[in-house]
Amino acid sequence: MKNFTLSKAVIPNSFTALNVFCGFLSLIFASKAQYELAVIAIIAAAFFDLFDGMLARMVKSSSDFGVQLDSLSDVVSFGAAPSFLIYQVELYKYDVIGIILSSLPLVFGAFRLARFNSQIEDINVKADFKGLPIPVAALTIATYVYNFGKTGDMVMHNTYFLVALVLLVSFLMVSTVKYNALPKIFKFKLVYKILVMILIAVAITALYLTNGDLLFFFFISLVLFGIFRAIFYKISNTKEDDIKISEEIN
Repeated sequence: MKNFTLSKAVIPNSFTALNVFCGFLSLIFASKAQYELAVIAIIAAAFFDLFDGMLARMVKSSSDFGVQLDSLSDVVSFGAAPSFLIYQVELYKYDVIGIILSSLPLVFGAFRLARFNSQIEDINVKADFKGLPIPVAALTIATYVYNFGKTGDMVMHNTYFLVALVLLVSFLMVSTVKYNALPKIFKFKLVYKILVMILIAVAITALYLTNGDLLFFFFISLVLFGIFRAIFYKISNTKEDDIKISEEIN
C-alpha cells in the first residue's frame, strides 16, 4: 500500500460519475411514473456537471479522458433522461410520432456534444458555446414538466407547447447561436462579487418561496436571450466579436 497514489482526477471524475448516476436515477423514476423525482434527478445531475469541470481545472487534472467521460455522462443525464421523461409524461400518446419527437433532445444533444468535443482547442479554457448547451436544454424541458404537471397525474396543460419547446431546444443545440459560458467569478472585483452573491441569494429565496416554480421561466429566459441577441446582431449587421466587454475586471 505504500506505493499507492490517488490521482487528482478522481475528484472531478467522481462528480462526473454522480452526474451519470443521477441521469440513471431519472430514467428509473420516470419508468415508475415518479416524475417529480425524475426532474429532481436531472437537476442534481446538472449540479454535479457544473462542478466537475471547475474541480478539474482547480486541481489541474483536465484531460481528454475527462472531456469524453463528461460528454458520455451528459448524453445519459441530459439526452436520454429528458427524452424518456417527456415520452412517459405525454408523448407516449402519439405512438411512432411521439417516439420520434421524444428522441430529439437525445439525438440532437448527442450531435451537439460531438461537435463540441471536436472543436475543443484547449481543454483548460472555458470558451463560449456555439449552440445551446445540452444541460440547459434538458433543464428547460425538465422544469417545464415540473412547473406544469404537478397535479399528481402529471398531465401537461398544453401538448403543443411541449412539442414546440422540444423542437426549439433541439434545433438550438445544433445551431450556431452563441451562448456564454459561466463567468469566472473569482476574477471579478470585490463589488461585482458582492453583487453576484446578492443576486444568487435573491434567486434562491425566490425559488424557495415559489416552490421552484420560477425555474422554468429562468431557463426559458436563457434560451430566448441567445435567440434575441443573435437577431439583434443580424439586424444591426454587427458581428458579436466586434462588441467587446472590458476584461479589466480585477
